[in-house]
Amino acid sequence: MTEETQRGASARPVFKEDEHLPFWKRWMDTDIWHSYKKSPVIIIASIAFITLILSAIFAPLISPYTPFDPGSLNLMNGFTEPMSKNDFTGDYFFLGTDDQGRDVFSTILFGLRISLFVGLAAVLFAMTLGVILGLISGYLGGWVDGVIMRIADIQMTFPSIMVAMLLYGVGKGLTPPDLRDEMALVVLIISIGLSEWVQFARTVRGATLVEREKEYVQAGHLIGLSKWAIMLRHILPNVTGPILVIATISLALAIIAEATLSFLGVGAPKTEPSLGTLINVGRQFILSGEWWILLFPSVTLLALALSVNLFGDWLRDVLNPKLR
Repeated sequence: MTEETQRGASARPVFKEDEHLPFWKRWMDTDIWHSYKKSPVIIIASIAFITLILSAIFAPLISPYTPFDPGSLNLMNGFTEPMSKNDFTGDYFFLGTDDQGRDVFSTILFGLRISLFVGLAAVLFAMTLGVILGLISGYLGGWVDGVIMRIADIQMTFPSIMVAMLLYGVGKGLTPPDLRDEMALVVLIISIGLSEWVQFARTVRGATLVEREKEYVQAGHLIGLSKWAIMLRHILPNVTGPILVIATISLALAIIAEATLSFLGVGAPKTEPSLGTLINVGRQFILSGEWWILLFPSVTLLALALSVNLFGDWLRDVLNPKLR
């Protein structure tokens, strides 16, 4: 037995042993995990993001008050300063109250739920639409590619927030008046999603143009696979890396877009206020000295968007083989 053969024989048991390791142990040996451990900023950002998500999910259990139940409000609690008791009722509020006596901490928890829900749903919608159009554009080419990309180019000439605002106005105008409050979040999600699909489509199209020339795609043609089967079962799994990066970064953009629209009064309804709505409420009282009504929702929105952005930037770098 040669030395090379002995090396191969001795290496095989180690490889088999590695195959049977638990998933979490194999994950801890990856470049992504090692990069994560060496990035304290990303660790802090991910902890902050997970904390905000859990706070939103368990808001009914964490919240000391039910801020949007009119029957539980007491106007005498209005404008209570943070970490102090109200002079009239004696109730204690950690982050103070707003003009209607609502606990600011509780309103942030419930507003966070709306902001995260709208952001995640809008990104999921934009990703689904953009990936499908990008696959079709890159794989079919020709006039189909020309039409889709020209629409994308035209949309990119306008700011996404302007597109979202225009689409929201059109969608709300088409909604029956008696259903506008109930459908407000749905229209908002669709509007933001339609304003963010272009990045997904352009990225997937570029990756598909490369993948469609490879041997496995040609083999799929030879064995008689349909175009949809090749696109969804073979090309799509090979372009998921860039999609995940864009989705992460787009989540921060979608949250900011929702907050901007709600701040302008054309987003979430007042019965289901988001962080943007709370910031708009606080803006009205900043000059009269009630700074906490504006400050705490703004800091929460900043922490949410910043943590997602930092994580998305790190994910983009760690998944780029040229930067390893």
